[in-house]
Amino acid sequence: MKPVKSGLDSISKYLRTKKEVGRRKIGLLVDGPNILRKEFDVNLEEIRDVLKDYGNIKIGRVFLNQYASDKLVEAIENHGLEPIICSSDVDVRLAVEGMELVYNPNIDTLAIVTRDADFKPLLNKANEHGKETIIFGVEPGFSTALKNSADYVILMDKNRMSGYDEDEEGKLDASDYEEYPEEENEESIEKT
Repeated sequence: MKPVKSGLDSISKYLRTKKEVGRRKIGLLVDGPNILRKEFDVNLEEIRDVLKDYGNIKIGRVFLNQYASDKLVEAIENHGLEPIICSSDVDVRLAVEGMELVYNPNIDTLAIVTRDADFKPLLNKANEHGKETIIFGVEPGFSTALKNSADYVILMDKNRMSGYDEDEEGKLDASDYEEYPEEENEESIEKT
């Protein structure tokens, strides 16, 4: 797959072009142990800002294991998201909450932040029930199955976000978009 549309501003512009009449009502679920790692430098504020340009985040939850630090929990709350501390398997809890969103009539877009192929059935069920799906992921280990199951795929990188979208040639042209300067990067949530 060819990465396209580098930069936060260009991703925001891109998602705005995908709006239907009215704002999208988004349910955001974040697989904390899989994504919120120092080596990935994921910034939840950037994810939230991209989604806010596209619609209204009605539900925003970050799933964490029992080892999450108080500082991380506080940072998540400061970003306006709800931390969910799981004493058992985080993936199971996220999948159950995700299915609740699939059947929630007040949500029309499901956004998941993960690399884990375990959530492919959740994406498929959301699509089956007419929900729009957005997946945010990081390399290495970003599941190809997830990329192929979501309506929109956004690959996060330390310095940029890249989107994938299907068209008649398979992907959009990356030359229309510029990478945003490093000095505009926000601190990672783990650095908050």
